Amino acid sequence: MDVYMHAALEQAELSRAEGGIPIGSVLVHHGKIIGRGHNRRVQNGSVVLHGEMDALENAGRLPAQIYRESTLYTTLSPCAMCSGAIILYGIPKVVIGENQSFQGEEEWLKSRGVAVEVMQDRSCIRIMSNFIADYPELWNEDIGV
Repeated sequence: MDVYMHAALEQAELSRAEGGIPIGSVLVHHGKIIGRGHNRRVQNGSVVLHGEMDALENAGRLPAQIYRESTLYTTLSPCAMCSGAIILYGIPKVVIGENQSFQGEEEWLKSRGVAVEVMQDRSCIRIMSNFIADYPELWNEDIGV
């Protein structure tokens, strides 16, 4: 596992420790993590704070060029909302820890010119599969089932 996906996984583990959904993300610009986040739907009672959205929020307001030179790392395939933010901000590359638990909008991202890399990382798969087995109702709520 590379250092950036490891940082995203740390965020997922933090969310899980807080009683939330274990999805984490980091935004990387020229080799430096500029935003870290994790799913805070449960912790904050939020409808929008998925891991990717939290990482973008925590990166703060940035010039458009910064996003266009950044890579977003996320432990789980991004949903439609998070994929929309990736397109909106022109983030050119997304590295996904795994998409076995949930297949997000990867094909749409690719069709819009985003480079998508899926790692199928065992640690990312394990944290999600354990969570889904332990909390199926909360998982179904998070993905809108």
